[in-house]
Amino acid sequence: MTSALLVSFAMTLAMAATPILLASLGELVAEKAGVLNLGVEGMMLIGAVTGFAAATLTGSAYLGCLAAILGGLAASLVFAGLTLGLSSNQVATGLALTIFGVGASSLIGAPFVGKTVARIGPLFPAALAEHPLLRVVFGYDLLVYGALALAAAVGWFLKHTRPGLILRAVGESDTSAHSIGYSVLAVRTAAVAFGGGMAGLAGAYFSLELTPMWADRLTAGRGWIALALVVFASWRPGRLVAGAYLFGAVMTLELHAKAAGFGLLPPEILAMLPYLATIAVLTLISVRPGRVSAAAPACLGKSFSPA
Repeated sequence: MTSALLVSFAMTLAMAATPILLASLGELVAEKAGVLNLGVEGMMLIGAVTGFAAATLTGSAYLGCLAAILGGLAASLVFAGLTLGLSSNQVATGLALTIFGVGASSLIGAPFVGKTVARIGPLFPAALAEHPLLRVVFGYDLLVYGALALAAAVGWFLKHTRPGLILRAVGESDTSAHSIGYSVLAVRTAAVAFGGGMAGLAGAYFSLELTPMWADRLTAGRGWIALALVVFASWRPGRLVAGAYLFGAVMTLELHAKAAGFGLLPPEILAMLPYLATIAVLTLISVRPGRVSAAAPACLGKSFSPA
């Protein structure tokens, strides 16, 4: 590869990994609290369409990001109300949320199909990105840097703070946490809300930066990759970053292969690469299920009722 191609590959990789990292960080926090939310894809789509609509109407991509966070958060609170308040099945409710997100985003986004918005744009001045090597460091938007900082913050929060310890305790033994006076439902609701906000922001990254335009099912199943990534990373934020960039590399290879006219494989096969990588990862995990189950929060997916 030439240096220009390497720079282009590195920058595309970081941008492709960012929405997956944001969504998977939110899901990791929710799962650490013992809640399995399979509605990540639906929340991403809701965030994508609300963010795009807000950015189109206000002319501000940052207001669009804020609207996307609120949209994803609102969807997650519906999930929390059903699963935590009414003790509905978490798996079924999460799948229903994804189906709802697909339909709602298509309905809300119908007037915006084909419209474009201005990208979020680089965080640093253009002069810092003039040199190809400096561009790899300073040429990204705020969310690329923010996602990495957020991963470090989540790791610190879970490991070194009292609220993080409480959240982990709720995920490991909800009855014990309840018996010593902690509100299991409040902690889990907060964790689910955080996950929804991050999924909404991840969706907005597609419609406001990667594309930037609105089209149905814009996220193209990336929410399912984020779900698999949490398991792949064994619920550890550091591994989550590595996994997100690994999947980002697979997606970037697909894009560069298409752009280069790589004719040995049909484009449909190239488009399948990220999802084939997800299947391969889950297959490797299933070979050692004991190790995965040992790393998972003990109360993951289990309902709790404060009797």
